[in-house]
Amino acid sequence: MDPDDSDYFVQREILDAERLDEVAQKGTRSSKPTAAERLKDSFRCSASRLGLAVLARVPVLGWLPRYAVRENLLGDVISGCSVAVMHLPQGLAYASLAGLRPVFGLYTSFYPVLVYFLFGTSRHISIGTFAVTSIMVGSVVQRLAPDAGPAANGTNQTAGDADALDADRVRVAASFAVLTGLVQILLGAVRFGFMVTYLSGPMIRAYTTGSAVLVCVSQLKDIFGVRPSRFTGPLSAVYTLIDICRLLPETNLAQLLVSAVALVALVVIKEINACYRTKLPLPVPVELLLIIAATLAAHFGSLNVNYGVSVVGEIPSGLRAPLAPDATLFTQMMGDALAVAVVSYTITISLAKTFALKHSYKVDSNQELVALGLSNAVGGCFLCYPVTASMSRTLVQETTGARTQVAGIFSSVILLVAILELGPLFENLPKAILAAIVIVNLKGMFMQAVDVRMLWRTNKADLLVWLVTFTSTVLLNLDLGLAVSVGFAMFTLILRMQRPQYSILGHVSGTDLYLDTDTYKEAKEITGIKIFRSSTTINYTNAEMFVDALQDKSGIDFGKLLLAKRKQEAALKSEQEKEKKTQKTGVELLSSGTFTFKEFNREELSERPRSQSKSHVSDRSLAESSGFTSATLFNADADTGRHGDYTINQTSSHCDEEAVRSDTHSIVLDLSATSFVDTVSVNTLKNIFSNLGQIQLNVYLAGCQGKSDAARQSPGRARFSRTRALKRCLGLSSVLSVEPQRLTHNDKMISPPHASFRQRASWSSWRLLVSSPSPSQRAGCSSRFTTPCFLF
Repeated sequence: MDPDDSDYFVQREILDAERLDEVAQKGTRSSKPTAAERLKDSFRCSASRLGLAVLARVPVLGWLPRYAVRENLLGDVISGCSVAVMHLPQGLAYASLAGLRPVFGLYTSFYPVLVYFLFGTSRHISIGTFAVTSIMVGSVVQRLAPDAGPAANGTNQTAGDADALDADRVRVAASFAVLTGLVQILLGAVRFGFMVTYLSGPMIRAYTTGSAVLVCVSQLKDIFGVRPSRFTGPLSAVYTLIDICRLLPETNLAQLLVSAVALVALVVIKEINACYRTKLPLPVPVELLLIIAATLAAHFGSLNVNYGVSVVGEIPSGLRAPLAPDATLFTQMMGDALAVAVVSYTITISLAKTFALKHSYKVDSNQELVALGLSNAVGGCFLCYPVTASMSRTLVQETTGARTQVAGIFSSVILLVAILELGPLFENLPKAILAAIVIVNLKGMFMQAVDVRMLWRTNKADLLVWLVTFTSTVLLNLDLGLAVSVGFAMFTLILRMQRPQYSILGHVSGTDLYLDTDTYKEAKEITGIKIFRSSTTINYTNAEMFVDALQDKSGIDFGKLLLAKRKQEAALKSEQEKEKKTQKTGVELLSSGTFTFKEFNREELSERPRSQSKSHVSDRSLAESSGFTSATLFNADADTGRHGDYTINQTSSHCDEEAVRSDTHSIVLDLSATSFVDTVSVNTLKNIFSNLGQIQLNVYLAGCQGKSDAARQSPGRARFSRTRALKRCLGLSSVLSVEPQRLTHNDKMISPPHASFRQRASWSSWRLLVSSPSPSQRAGCSSRFTTPCFLF
């Protein structure tokens, strides 16, 4: 078929490693700066580098001077006011999860937002209180500042005792925030932002779902109006739930009624907001309206006095003086601080990247870690507890038109007014309202439970991670649950790497595709060639399985072949010794003939064609008297065991070897999935080359990528080979590149399907035009190597 305007052909020589380096002008390691040079360069300073460093560490200096007032101000004002309306009820509600008075939730919604405005890179996330981090803080506060006595409602405590306990808890929570911030700053300074990649999506979703269960359990006491004992440590949620069930007969019916009304109102109006979010200019601030209505009802109805409904109590107005952290507590809360630092950063960076992708801008993961750390460290000095981004507030901030971090400033201004002037107005707010707000806001986390059904259909390993993470979080609490979850997720990753999928590839006729022969019917193996592929990197965890799978998939048992080879060599050596002993006897028997036994071998056998060399000696009596049978004499070339003027063949061992080997003469190891090699994998490959070389099987490596080509880049390290001759047989490519030159069997050349390529119209639609190699291509490395051979 003649090419037309839409067709073009590409033909090139088949390159070995040495030729490839020449053509592509491969660089050397010396062309890259050394570690010492990079370190020296990092200490150099100039005005421009200093300016860039400052802008990178304080992003507000870069974007604020370019702030477009006309385009951005209105959206930021509306968004800031909307988020402030959510900050107020959530700050009051989530503070109870942390074991603190509601006013400290307002502080936590105020100070960190100002710090993030200066150092953050995301334009849309809303920093502040969050249910998961609040309950994690609450577990630390309860452990280090427990309740003073078993009383149910605190009536046996004096006002002084209560104030002292509150002050102690504030000190613990603030010190914890500072320590968490320092951990995050340190991780960001060493550019450890990539750590979030080790927390898989299913694990994070399961962890937050388990946290939602713990949060819900902690709020049941305010829903039913009971006072169960406080439990800490593993199974604390189970013990708390059991104790609440025990106290159900003592339920305050008035408080339960308030909770039910609040739950219904919140669910209904939030569903209306969700259904009509495209038609409503702003979502209905149901939480704020509910707080106002409940506070008025409780005040004028005297619900606390007449019906025993628990209320928030005193909320002081104004800002408190900064407090230095208590460094003596750091050693007792280091593990918890690391857990909160990781969890809060993971939630924050996930939301930041999601909205940055949606609005086409970039966030710096390391700078986000530093910004979050500074928000926590500075906030801790102003009596805040650790913060993170909230999904609900972030979504509202983005949908109401936020353009920049300036929206956070307007939100903080409104919160400042509430802290200075409005605090005392909420002293009669029923705790049941705050509990209802917390529980309803957990809906999104509870909905993540549908992941179980999806993962059951798609990925059983991720399903197992989800279930283990959820169970360990609920039963072992948040700190131990996180450790178990990360450990189990890493274990499953290692296990999956240790048990990859192995396959034998075959060529799909008329294409350049090589696919798994077990999966695709049209994928046919190339006669005499086994192309073996592993789905993952070869390393010390799966090296032994790699060898076992290679033998199983290829049908070649290395052990049997080597045993047959050794038997053949031993028998050959024995027959050679017999030959020496019987040589004189044979000469005497033929002394009356026209030629000697030695002359018979040289003349008679040399006249016979090589293809008929495995023939019998015509003089049967001569052979039998010499100790040989007709089945033990054959002629062969150097590769098949020729020895002297005639060759001895041990029938049984040779047949065993042929039965095991079948017609395979070459094995291709497709390493396209291998991104690195370690010492064990290198030794494993060396053993494969050595063993298969002993039984005259060619071995080729294909598709070496990245650090896996250390075998040819650093022969001294990988220790495959150090000879220049072999380098001419080395190269990098895909499986397609492995067939062309030297895969021979019985002096027959396997035609390379990739010697020329053709593309029709589409850049991605390739079809192979098979052509025979040139004589120069056939020359190459014609001998059999026991070391790797790479082709390009």
